[in-house]
This record gives sequence, C-alpha cells and structure tokens, in this order.
Amino acid sequence: MLPAVAPALYCGWRAISPSLVAEDDSARIRLLPGVTIAGGDATTMPTFAAIDIGSNSIRLKIATVHQHRLKTLHEDREVVRLGESVFQTGVISPDAMANTIRALKRFQKAVQMHVADRVRVVATSAMRDARNAAAFTAWVNSATGWKVEVISGLEEGRLIHLGVVTHEPGAKGRCVLIDLGGGSCEVTLSDQGRIREMVSLPLGALRLQQEFLHGDPPAKQDVARLKQYIDRELQRAHRKLGNPRVSLVVATSGTAAALAEASAALASKARVRGSAHARPRMTSTQEVRRMADRLAKMSNVQRASVPGIGPRRSEIIISGAIVYAHLLERLGLKGIRYSPLGLRDGILAQMLAEVDLRASVHRKIETERWAGVLEVCRRYGVDQRKAEPVREHVAQLYDELLRVHDLPAEYRLWLQSAAMMQDAGKFMNHQGHHRHTQYIVANSEIFGFSPEQRAIVSAIARYLGKSRPDDMDRVMRAVPAEEHGNVERAVVLLRLAVAVNQDRASAAVKMRTYVYPKRVVLELVPGRGGAELEAWSLKKEADYFREVFGRDLAVEVA
Repeated sequence: MLPAVAPALYCGWRAISPSLVAEDDSARIRLLPGVTIAGGDATTMPTFAAIDIGSNSIRLKIATVHQHRLKTLHEDREVVRLGESVFQTGVISPDAMANTIRALKRFQKAVQMHVADRVRVVATSAMRDARNAAAFTAWVNSATGWKVEVISGLEEGRLIHLGVVTHEPGAKGRCVLIDLGGGSCEVTLSDQGRIREMVSLPLGALRLQQEFLHGDPPAKQDVARLKQYIDRELQRAHRKLGNPRVSLVVATSGTAAALAEASAALASKARVRGSAHARPRMTSTQEVRRMADRLAKMSNVQRASVPGIGPRRSEIIISGAIVYAHLLERLGLKGIRYSPLGLRDGILAQMLAEVDLRASVHRKIETERWAGVLEVCRRYGVDQRKAEPVREHVAQLYDELLRVHDLPAEYRLWLQSAAMMQDAGKFMNHQGHHRHTQYIVANSEIFGFSPEQRAIVSAIARYLGKSRPDDMDRVMRAVPAEEHGNVERAVVLLRLAVAVNQDRASAAVKMRTYVYPKRVVLELVPGRGGAELEAWSLKKEADYFREVFGRDLAVEVA
C-alpha cells in the first residue's frame, strides 16, 4: 500500500550546478543561468525540454515557464522501435540504436533553436530490459552530450500521474490512469491528485506483439495464448487495485489515442472531427472489446486503413487493444477517456517545481517526496517520535549555520531525510546498522528521489559512527565526485544533530547557535535530565568540525 500521498517525482536538482543556483525570497524563483528577477517576476523565464525514450517511439516536448505555469513551445515524435529487438533477443539492435540517435540529433536542433536551459532525457521499459543499455546511453551521451536516465516502472507511472493531474482538470478527483506503452503498462489509482495504488505490468503493445503474434492476421491459437498471458498478469493488478469505483478512467499513449479515434470512427462510419489531440469522447469498455476482437481478425493492411491507426500503429495495435479490453473488464471499469498528456508532461512539471517555488506543483512534489521518506520509516520500523527531534535539529543547524557550511538548498531536505531514515538499518541488525541503512536507502524505490539522490542521502546517513567519508569508499564512489565535499559537510551537521539527541529517555534538548569569524558556539538549553551527555557528545565532534569547516566548535550549557 502506497502512502496516502505518494512521493513525488525525481527531483533532478543535480542537473543544475549548485554554483549556478540563486534564490530571490520575494519571487521564490530558483534561477537558471541567464534568468533575472525584476519586481518579483522573472523577465527571462527558463525553458525546459523533456525527452521520453520509449520502447516504440521517442517523444520531445519543449515548454517555457509563464506565470508559474508551463507553456508548450514545440513537440515532436518518431517511431524508432527501440524495444523490437530487445523483446526478442535481450539487446538493442544496431539499427534501432542508429535510428534513435538520428531522431535525438533532430530533437537536439529543436532544443538548441528554442534555447532550452535544461534537458532531461528519460528511458523506460526497453532500456530497463536491454543488456546493452549502458553502451547505448554512452552513445547518446557522445552524440548529444545528454545523460539518459533509465527509470523504473513505478517511477514512470509516478511521472505520468504527475503530468496528468497537473494539467487535466478532470483528474483531480478519484480516477484510474492507464498508460500502455511499447514495453510496459502502468495502472494508477489516484484520489484528489494523490497516488493511492500503482502497478507496473509487462504488457506493452510492442512487447506482446513480438512475443505472441506473428501471423497476418494472427492465428487464433496465438491470440488465445496472448489472452491467457494477459489474464495471468492482470491478476496482480486486480489483487492490488481491486475493483476501483471511479467515474473517470484516463488513458494515455499512442495505443489509447488510436483506440479512441478508431472506435469512434467505426461506430459512426466517419472520422471524428479534428485530431486525436482534440477533447476526446468516452470510449466504453464494450466499444474497446468490439474493437479488439475486430482488429484481431484483420490483416495489417486492413488495420492500417482504419481511421486513427495508420501504418505504423497497425503493426502493434492488436495486442494493445486486447490488453485494454481485458484490463477494463477485469477491474470493472466502464470505459476510457484519452488524454494526450504523458511521461514528458510529468518530467516538465517536475522541472517547473524545482525552479519555481510558487508553482502549485512544487508544493505537491515536496509533500509527496516527504511521504516517501515516511513510508521507508514505516516499512523498516523506524520510531518517528525519536527521529523527529534529530530532523528538527539538523534543519535548525542547516538554517542557522548556512554561512558556515554553504550547502546547496536541496541539502536541507537531504539532511532531514537522512535524519529520519538513519535507523532503518536496525531492521536488519543493530550491529553496524549504519551500513545497513546506507544499503536500504540507496537501493529502495523511494518516489521522488533519483538513484543519484538516494546515493547522496544514503551516504549522509552512513557516516554517523566511527568511520568518515573517504573518496575511495564504495559508498562515496556511487556519489558524483562534485558532491563529495557537500556530503562531508552534511555528515558533520547530521552528526551534531544526533549528538544533541543522545539521551532519548529525557525531553529533547533545545539549542541556540552563535556564529563568529573563527568559531561556532552551540548553547544547549537542558530538558528534563540535564544536557551533560549531549554536551559531551558534541565536544567529541569538535575536531571533525574544525577539520571540515576550519572553525572551532564550542559547547556551552545554559
């Protein structure tokens, strides 16, 4: 069961160099290079580009920030079938790689033309499965300079959910979101814009077509085997989601667009006015089932002639249509409403949240990310009442010693997250629990945290015992080299916060900080039971504090 507020999207702070980040308290805009503030409004707002490398096609969307919202500037899409060879052989074929690189280079020209301040490139199911994914990402980096992130199915679903609920007014209430791509299918139960449950299934249209359907039209026994496989996988979705009673089912991706337009066209014997991007009608479950059965009996040429499908989609539409029909029937849903929104919209919403602190999506993401931290605490039996004072003290130290540590803004959250999850390793073993905590945090799926960010948070939580961060440690090698200094300074702050909370049997000690040119004074205000143990623990950190910050640390008891 996901928390009531499911953690948010990958934050992506690292894509913006800390040295290039500034903040203006009046406008609450976190600025990219070249962005200025005038009278509380940004005269030059950042432009973002999101690229979704899917199993069937790759998509580009470029948007700029306007009045705390995203305004689309450019969109592009190309079918590259990256997953076609992956689902057959386990590797991406050279031809598929070359086709994708050519499309990405075209995208790059558009990105340069619109002078995008930041580009985020995300890959999904095919890249998750491909044994040679690392070689392909290296080629992309060499050809374009872009770093490709291979995200999990659940992170993919979270970003899709974010994109839909941010921009789709009807999705603010209780609804189900279905995204059926080339390699996987993500099904999300959402309520008031919050993820309640989510499941990622290996039911992508391209994957199933390659695995089961080879004839033209496909043989009846092949279709029967496909349906059996889909039914087996949908059992997992049904166990987790049950029969959600919702009035709205939002379907995204190309398969949903084709089904919506084709079903309407065949029902009325005429093409629906406009494109698939016009506001769509509801396509009932019965219509989807009739469409799936009809398409399965057609040849590829016949399918390609159906309005809304076309020659490229016709090759994989059968499997996608059958998945939708089975899924809607299994979950007791009445039908689907197509939305052109998707993964790239979630990526853009994430980037907006990171630079514009007044955007509504920023508050949503911060809340959801913290829910992810609390979910880890719950899962591994962390006593939140004991962890909370440590979190409060490390946040206080971050705020009041800012000119001493000079850490980037995002480290405030990283420190609080590490403070809350520092005892998660005791779930495995009390002895050496900091090592276990590091492993749990680094390897858990925490919504809202990228693998790189989890590596940073896990490293901060790791060095709370006798060991200190070392560039050659396995833990630190997982952290970007440019973050090593920040991690070490963060570790010192968290060690101080832990030291202030040594005597957990008594009331929490309060603390005042005083910063002088050559020293920092921590004045403790005792709770019940005094503050002698806390003062002693803090003084033990004085040498390390001086080594890292170049200032003396003095501890006084009021």
